[in-house]
Amino acid sequence: MSGVCLDFTVTDTFAPGSAPAARPPRVPLARPRICELSGVSVALADHLGWPVTMVRWLFVALGLVGGAGALLYLWLWALTPLRPATAADPQEQVVRRIPVSWLLLGASGVAGVAAVALAAVGSSPFGLLAAIGASILFAVACVAWDQLVDIGDVARGPATSRTLRIAAGAFLVVIAVALSSLVDRAGTGWLWLGIIASTFAGAAVLVGPWALRLWRELIAERTARIKEEQRAEIAAHLHDSVLQTLALIQNRAGASSEVARIARAQERELREWLYADAGDDRDAQVRDLASDLRAAAASLEIDHAVHFDVVAVGEPVEHAPSELAAAAREAMLNAARHAGGEVSVYVESRAGGVDVFVRDRGHGFDVDALPEGRLGVRESIIGRMRRAGGHATVTSRETGTEVQLSIEYANEAP
Repeated sequence: MSGVCLDFTVTDTFAPGSAPAARPPRVPLARPRICELSGVSVALADHLGWPVTMVRWLFVALGLVGGAGALLYLWLWALTPLRPATAADPQEQVVRRIPVSWLLLGASGVAGVAAVALAAVGSSPFGLLAAIGASILFAVACVAWDQLVDIGDVARGPATSRTLRIAAGAFLVVIAVALSSLVDRAGTGWLWLGIIASTFAGAAVLVGPWALRLWRELIAERTARIKEEQRAEIAAHLHDSVLQTLALIQNRAGASSEVARIARAQERELREWLYADAGDDRDAQVRDLASDLRAAAASLEIDHAVHFDVVAVGEPVEHAPSELAAAAREAMLNAARHAGGEVSVYVESRAGGVDVFVRDRGHGFDVDALPEGRLGVRESIIGRMRRAGGHATVTSRETGTEVQLSIEYANEAP
């Protein structure tokens, strides 16, 4: 018995010390937001690294095998997520280049014309009802697609949706009228069933979107009313408990204490959260002078041991010069830094002008004895108001300091 010797030689294809090239990572399977129909072919092609045309022809070839391609396409369409919006592609909604709704309407038209032709030649009732049913199905599908799928498409506005709905409903009614004129020629009682179905489907296509929109508005109004009631209940409960406790802490601790400052900040944040919906409408409008000063007071109270009381009298000042608000903020900043405690801000609107008073209860100072390098009062308040066409008066005593800012302007819309 002769022995057989097997000699295997393994040849290393890599050079000594070298590593195999790393395979680039696959692109995640996600559909683009700008696509032809659904973005499934583009997502699959990017994920596999194949050409898009080859993937599309693969779906067509699989569709000939018992409809497997169509089922696979629908399955991927339902389960493949959308790509997240990026800076290069900030589109939030899906934009389709193919007008699916109009294609469905065209298919409904073809099926309707076929139904009229079958009725004219006296075809079998089954083929006639199948054609009428296909026409109704495609018409309803086109309107449903427009109302449910393409509702967020900015390229198709309300005018396009209205035109599509009227065209689909009118076409179904025209088909019903045309079929009713062929009842004697068709010679079948089943035709009346198709006529009635086509008439009711046309009416549903015309009225259905309006009813759907009305239902959505009612649901949105009911949801908003429930949220408002819940917010009112929460606000009442918090006002009776937490807000009153925070106000008591401020009164007992004093305006200049750290505890009172924290309590004021928490109270302000809680009130802003409670009345956020009411504040959205005010923020959308033009902010007046008193609102600007209240916002400045809120930020100063966080950084300094001070409590501002901003009071406005008269019409809202919405067109005052910006220098007036800047000078008032500078006066409030000086009061917070050097005086602290309780500071009152009084805004008085009058015909053709406005006056702002900032009073504190500090030790006071000599305005004429300020060093040359201190420009806060001279330039930021007095000089700024002079350049704006107004005037500023600083009165300081041992019991406190008062800054009066006055300016005249054309108050066209107070």
